[in-house]
Amino acid sequence: MSGRVHHRYATVQGRTLFYREAGDPDAPAVVLLHGFPTSSFMFRDLIPRLADAYHVIAPDHLGFGLSDAPTVDEFDYTFDALTDLTEGLLDHLGVARYAIYVQDYGAPIGWRLTLRHPDAITAIITQNGNGYEEGFVEDFWRPVWAYHREQTPETEAGVRTALDVDAIKWQYLTGVPDETLVSPDTWSHDAALIGRPGNDLVQLKLFGDYATNPPLYPALHDHLRTGRVPVLAVWGQNDPIFGPDGARAFGKDAPDAEIHLLDGGHFLLETAVDQVAELIRDFLGRRVLRP
Repeated sequence: MSGRVHHRYATVQGRTLFYREAGDPDAPAVVLLHGFPTSSFMFRDLIPRLADAYHVIAPDHLGFGLSDAPTVDEFDYTFDALTDLTEGLLDHLGVARYAIYVQDYGAPIGWRLTLRHPDAITAIITQNGNGYEEGFVEDFWRPVWAYHREQTPETEAGVRTALDVDAIKWQYLTGVPDETLVSPDTWSHDAALIGRPGNDLVQLKLFGDYATNPPLYPALHDHLRTGRVPVLAVWGQNDPIFGPDGARAFGKDAPDAEIHLLDGGHFLLETAVDQVAELIRDFLGRRVLRP
């Protein structure tokens, strides 16, 4: 394969997963794990910038993008279950060692992969993907935390607002240096897929299950201290969901972590993909592909 991006489907545990793939399958692998409410579509501009040197794989999580979206009665949506499917896809592709790029929801999936198979992870690249209590912006997370404490019509209404097209647009535009750089295709694409019948309940289930993620952080921190996996935190510093303290925190347990705060928001690739790609290539070239 060349730098051209291939759009593929695979059946994993009886579910159809969509993924984007580019680069030489014999090259070092980089797995890109997207967040809410988007899909591998968020990596459409990054993949070609990495594919000449790396085997790049970007799946859509179940319930997102072009992957299957069974109802909550047909599938128990948890971050553990999404990790199982990601692991199954990588096994299907024969990818045994890889760097991870995690953003938002991709982070807890990436942390589970790391803790399950620590020797498989060659590097961690986190782009506004939290692994610490630091970084949670309270104004955004307050209704989610309320939903974790008690699921009532009132707390459900508080998190349902995140599914609206205006809220998705807000995620894309807040904190960016120039709003005209962000294509309206982004929030329109996400809102259309999130808005499929029954998908609201899928998203509510994952909002609730997010409470299982912070308890994993101490094990992640221990691995960062003892496993010495290379860490790059490249962060949109104006993110209204995961603030820059979330990036800085990685330096506590990974003293060699490389931390870069860029002028951008939650979806940093929309306005700074060239900078991010350059940082990734430099980082992986020095820390993973050292002679």
